[in-house]
Amino acid sequence: MSEIFDKIDKVVDRYNEIEQQMADPDVLADHVRLTELAQERTELSDLVETYRTYRRLGEEVVQARELAEMEEDAEMAALAAEEIDRLAAEREGLEGRLRALLIPRDPRDDKNVFIEIRAGTGGDEAGIFAADLLRMYSRYAESRRWKTEIVDESETGVGGYKEVILSIKGKGAYSRLKYESGVHRVQRVPQTESQGRIHTSAATVAVMPELDDLDITLDERDLQITAEFSSGPGGQHMQKNQTAARVIHKPSGIMVKIQSERSLTQNKRLAFAIIQARLEEMERDKQSASVAAERKAQVGSGDRSEKIRTYNYPQSRVTDHRVGFTSYNLPVVMDGDLDPFIDALTLADETEKLAAATE
Repeated sequence: MSEIFDKIDKVVDRYNEIEQQMADPDVLADHVRLTELAQERTELSDLVETYRTYRRLGEEVVQARELAEMEEDAEMAALAAEEIDRLAAEREGLEGRLRALLIPRDPRDDKNVFIEIRAGTGGDEAGIFAADLLRMYSRYAESRRWKTEIVDESETGVGGYKEVILSIKGKGAYSRLKYESGVHRVQRVPQTESQGRIHTSAATVAVMPELDDLDITLDERDLQITAEFSSGPGGQHMQKNQTAARVIHKPSGIMVKIQSERSLTQNKRLAFAIIQARLEEMERDKQSASVAAERKAQVGSGDRSEKIRTYNYPQSRVTDHRVGFTSYNLPVVMDGDLDPFIDALTLADETEKLAAATE
């Protein structure tokens, strides 16, 4: 814990320095500089105040022990011991919070997400598995009272998907789902298999945060926008007008067709948002590839080239290969019970980041 305290002491020194600067008349006259310092102070204040409370509790524990040692009355000594236990437990809880506060926060954690699921190897069975994953994420979102909507889909005709994009809106959606990016593998006997042989199929999942307009600016000169007729369920009145938006980002070749909304303008706006998210994800993949060359750990990297999880139906087993976590209740997992996996991945990621923060 000494390395952590050394790190926190530096943060406290910076916090005190900021407060001194904010009292400087020259800084008070500079609105831009004052705003920058106030924002930095706000970002550090939670850690600093928690640390001050932690230190205060430590002093109170020392004082309580000294009093307990001097107390001759057995009843008063017992009360003092209880107070020491209470203070120590409260201090221990703050120690865990201090560790968490040292971890750099991902500014995208509170954002809504797009989950893009694509069938991989395995033919029709891969498409059916993609549909199973769509249901799994939809049920997980439902359990957290998040709003979901399929914004783009390409069906296989056998109850599966070649590709489907699910929009999930809810506070903390990205923080909970960001570790799902990667290749998901399924091992089971397909419904179409008459010999009862186990097949292995795969689907690729990409989790992309919905970006603010300022995160990535699209140049409309790079976009090819086409209005098309909508189709699919509920599209009777929509088919009378060209309300579907087909947008191609020419530099990257990304193509998105959206028809979930009732107007061309709304569908264009949603298509732009998905293209922005994909471009951001492509940039993250480049950065992750560079980092992965220097680090063995892959948790949180979003590397979609590796198989991150296997769903084995004959053994009712689901294993996440990044952290070695296994559940032997596959039906519950496929019904959206993902928290045990997400918690294990989050812990592994935070442990790694904490180690980096205290180096």
